[in-house]
Amino acid sequence: MNKTMGIRGFALLWTAQLISIVGSALTGFVLGVWTYERSGSATQFALIMLSGAVPAVLIAPFAGAITDRFHRRHVLVAADVVALASVGALAALIGTGGMQVWHIYVVTALTAMCGTVHQITFGAMIPLLVPKEHLGRANGLSQVVFSAQIAAPIAAGGLLAFAGLHGVILVDVVTFGASLLVVLLVPLPAGAVRAAGVEPGGPSIWRQVPAGWAELRRRPGMTGLIAVLGGFYFCFGLAGTLIRPLVLSFASPAELGFQVFAGGAGLFLGSLVMGAWGGPKRRMRGIALFMVAGGIGMAVHGLAPSLALVIAVGPFFLFTLPVITGTAQTLLQTKSDPANLGKVLATSRAVSQAAGPLAYITAGPLADGVFEPLMRADGALAGSVGALIGTGPGRGMALMFLLSGALLVVLGAIAARPGLRRVEDLPDLVAEGEPEASRQDTPGEDIAGEDIAREDIAGKGTAEGTAGDTAGKGTAPVAVEEPVAAAAGGEERRK
Repeated sequence: MNKTMGIRGFALLWTAQLISIVGSALTGFVLGVWTYERSGSATQFALIMLSGAVPAVLIAPFAGAITDRFHRRHVLVAADVVALASVGALAALIGTGGMQVWHIYVVTALTAMCGTVHQITFGAMIPLLVPKEHLGRANGLSQVVFSAQIAAPIAAGGLLAFAGLHGVILVDVVTFGASLLVVLLVPLPAGAVRAAGVEPGGPSIWRQVPAGWAELRRRPGMTGLIAVLGGFYFCFGLAGTLIRPLVLSFASPAELGFQVFAGGAGLFLGSLVMGAWGGPKRRMRGIALFMVAGGIGMAVHGLAPSLALVIAVGPFFLFTLPVITGTAQTLLQTKSDPANLGKVLATSRAVSQAAGPLAYITAGPLADGVFEPLMRADGALAGSVGALIGTGPGRGMALMFLLSGALLVVLGAIAARPGLRRVEDLPDLVAEGEPEASRQDTPGEDIAGEDIAREDIAGKGTAEGTAGDTAGKGTAPVAVEEPVAAAAGGEERRK
């Protein structure tokens, strides 16, 4: 294959995705503001996030089967067309003054599902576009998309004042259109858009759904890695849910803004470092080390009601996120059967996305009903834990940060155990040097799947593995320290 064509294809698709995600992050923020101002209901506000998270979890296994069954450029185009039509319909409703809150739920659900399909498909193409030696760097660059959403609340406020709600939605429509044009026109290697080993008249999509989990079970240590990542995303989801009320228990909203900016800077720096570095060579040990470091950083949030402390450790805490996720993605890509690229990726994504809503649902009730009462001045833990971290409003959430940080440290220790480290010993299924693809897929051409598949796999044995979850995007409101929620799968919408 022309190596330059594959790298250029990745770069163009990644750039279009980045621009598209920023547009949708703007939309998610202003729709959340509109919903809350119109209804005054925190429940309706939260339902926007859930209407994006739950459908994305449900569609993920099917998205993997679709990715491994059909022409991937066509899958990307179909996902973008449906998403573009959904956001365009919302813009029309706003223009006519007919938009209701339930319209936002429907559009959020549709775009979340389209985004999941798009992310899994693009993720499955990455190891077929980028040479193996640059795979870790490509995954690091994919994490940059998470940090791009940090600027959304700042930019959205000014854009909302300048262009209004309708103008912000139209910006999102334009970014969706740009993404669609790139997908339609960018030259791509034929092997990157056709799954290896596709046979005509194969099993139905329904029967292919469990294949991702079956593939993971065939690889020693892989199911353990997915379980550890699920716990990791849950802890980050708790942090994303609780960071705002924790900081506001001892700081002003303006000071909270500084904390958000600092955390986003840490996430952005971690993404850039991962993009330049490519991640640790001993990947499981690297995951374990950075998970322990992130757990310590998370726990330190709860030691004292100090804005300076939170601003200092927040960037360190979030710096570890793109390194862990990017390294895990590279492991999935290099150790999985290429015929199950999308399905393995979809299984991993379903676990991570399910951890987000679980954290959202449990964090509030646990804080309000259990930990805050325990840490009141007259609470049951006031004389023990309270003597160390203080008592009063917010200290129950501080204790939750301490416990979640401790759980991350435990997960890091588990990741370092020999049973999971043996993932390193699995044979790499990505060829050295260049991705396995020799022909160019002509944009817009309907390529015969069976012929291309046979040509791509003839005499080649094994090929590339699955890619990790690329950054999501959502119409859901962008939360403070939102990279945490994004990591847990909360930002579901992507172009």
